[in-house]
Amino acid sequence: MNKPHLSFTQIVNMNVGFLGIQFSFGLQQANMSPIYQMLGAEGKDLPYLWLAGPITGLLVQPIVGALSDRTTHRWGRRTPYFLIGALLCSLGLLAMPFSPALWFAAGLLWILDAANNVTMEPYRAYVSDRLREEQHASGFLTQASFTGLAQTLAYLTPSLLVFFGMNKDALGANGIPVVTTLAFIVGAVLSFTTVWWSVRKVPELPLPAAELARLRALPRGLGPALAEIWHALRAMPVTMRRLWWMALFQWYGMMCYWIYIVPTLAATVFGTDDPHSAGFRDAALLNGQVGGFYNAVAFVAAFAMVPFTKRLGAKWVHAFALLAAAAGMWALPGIRSEGWLLFLPMVGIGLAWGSIMGNPYVLLAGSIPPERAGVYMGIFNMFIVIPMLIQAVTLPLFYDSLLGGRPENVIRLAGVLLALAALCVLRVRTEKTA
Repeated sequence: MNKPHLSFTQIVNMNVGFLGIQFSFGLQQANMSPIYQMLGAEGKDLPYLWLAGPITGLLVQPIVGALSDRTTHRWGRRTPYFLIGALLCSLGLLAMPFSPALWFAAGLLWILDAANNVTMEPYRAYVSDRLREEQHASGFLTQASFTGLAQTLAYLTPSLLVFFGMNKDALGANGIPVVTTLAFIVGAVLSFTTVWWSVRKVPELPLPAAELARLRALPRGLGPALAEIWHALRAMPVTMRRLWWMALFQWYGMMCYWIYIVPTLAATVFGTDDPHSAGFRDAALLNGQVGGFYNAVAFVAAFAMVPFTKRLGAKWVHAFALLAAAAGMWALPGIRSEGWLLFLPMVGIGLAWGSIMGNPYVLLAGSIPPERAGVYMGIFNMFIVIPMLIQAVTLPLFYDSLLGGRPENVIRLAGVLLALAALCVLRVRTEKTA
């Protein structure tokens, strides 16, 4: 397909939908552990309660990616999936802060994550479909910058509501702060409206007649989609295979950080392990501020990385960013006050987050066949969710014995894992697939 060269404004518009998708993920990262603990969960059980994201991603994204590769709907190949997914995500976000019990919140997270996953990989494939190869770095790093912006807003929304006069200690009937409830309502509005904006401003390209005829001749349904996933796994490009070890350490480490950052701040800065205390609520608000800061760094860094990625290569830029985050995570538990020192480690974490959401996809997009972009983007998500599943299953086994039952030691472990991920990405050699 002869793809037109898109302007910077068009690239920005096509990625606005990622603002809503990632606002939802940011709300989960910042708030699900506190919500679970406020509803009665214990610290060592938190990884189990986060299983919804990895498992739904493992099941949903490859299948939806394979189905979207074969879709010939009048709205496009990818558009039906991310519109439906965004609508379901909005409904899940509306319901989450009103959860009456732990089991309800955990079950609702499964629905919410399934909806997010229906949207996610078709959206990445849409960017790959729409852009020429020489614009992949701009497209995926712009997408990464919207991830940073969205999660900055998601993390900061409760603190902003407090700044504008809301009571940080006002609680709903289920014990969840009112400012958290309002943040989820904002996310519900953004989830659908931003995706709709991108679809209207930069619609998918119509398929050539020959390609349309080929797709319509293919068998439809779940069985052929699963067969396509199996064939794609067997024919996986070499570059993609080499990205696995990086992904294993990278996502195991990031999952450790997201789950245990609020308990860590509660323990190290406010001196409490009680999830019902004012100090714990203050830790959740502080996490919103430092998390918003590292996502703001990611927003700026993702744009700033574009010329470096084009000149030095995605793997070198990504390795540097991961090492910066490793240093930040090792320093973080040693900071015992709310002052400016707490924001220094977040610079490294923000650099890594901006790179994680862009540079691995730059490495991937140039190595996969375009007719299988959807299924390979879905399979690549397995490289994200399998490490998360491994983390959820294994960390509780040594949380008490090796880590002393201390959340701050989990953050230190995350730093070690991100350093290993940096070494692994340097071993990746890019090779194009015909």
